[in-house]
Amino acid sequence: MKKLLLILSVLIFGLTFSQENQKDSSAMSGRAPEFQEGGVQNFRQLIAKNFRAKKVKGKGKESCVLRFVVETDGSITNVTAIGDNESFNKEAIRAISLIKTKWSPAKINGVPVRYRFRVPLNIVFE
Repeated sequence: MKKLLLILSVLIFGLTFSQENQKDSSAMSGRAPEFQEGGVQNFRQLIAKNFRAKKVKGKGKESCVLRFVVETDGSITNVTAIGDNESFNKEAIRAISLIKTKWSPAKINGVPVRYRFRVPLNIVFE
């Protein structure tokens, strides 16, 4: 139980979002996408809820970077994971792919645009 709590806490609190805008918006007014149900904090909790730590084979600290695109309709596409542990990568992709709630799309000058997110994930095995 302690292991599971540790894993969930690392997933919930260890997730930090960094965004890569697909268009240079330095000279334009824009807005980043927003997760429609509860914001980014709820999105993090949904990833942790969907994540099955027992499916990951590893020792010590494992990490990967999830990348996905929030489309102009608010859906998530092009989910990829980059990391050394293939089982962790697959489980991270599975966990995020189960989230069907749409986002409010990013906008530049009032026009919806595609927006790329990077989500670093970490897990610690005892």
